[in-house]
Amino acid sequence: MKNFISTENAEYNLKIATIEDAQLIITFMKKLGTYQKMEEAITATPERIKRLLKDKLGEAIFGIYKEKIISFAYFHQKSSAFSGRKGLYIDAFFIDECVRGKGLGKIMFQYLSKYAIDRECEYLEWVCLGWNKQAIKFYERQGSYCVDNLKIYRLSPDNLSLNAKKFTQN
Repeated sequence: MKNFISTENAEYNLKIATIEDAQLIITFMKKLGTYQKMEEAITATPERIKRLLKDKLGEAIFGIYKEKIISFAYFHQKSSAFSGRKGLYIDAFFIDECVRGKGLGKIMFQYLSKYAIDRECEYLEWVCLGWNKQAIKFYERQGSYCVDNLKIYRLSPDNLSLNAKKFTQN
């Protein structure tokens, strides 16, 4: 099975997501949204996720423990004009609460690190909510550091359109 990757834990394997997994990605995004107290922020649809996967704008993996899917990561490649390097950005990372502390998240994180290196990336990056002390401790144990002088800004689809309409050319 080419979409399955064995790990050091014989009971835990990783599965590379396919377009057919779009609904499962949405299911895990909703779990993550609930955990982060941001359920309303999850507006992705299976059609949108299928498009992202098809266009290779995003990728996902699932963790399967004792034949049950219990973990998930969604990520994509990015680059930095500051450093001139390319990296991998983890947009979503979630481990079911019932299996936290078993080292499964660490295995998934190690896989993402190896995958980044295999893709000739020089960094792995993500955001974490400030109140999520458990996740912060986990990330710091992996050797990460916080770039806390940045704030994330985003234009919504409506404001993106409004700004685009204001652009004129001679």
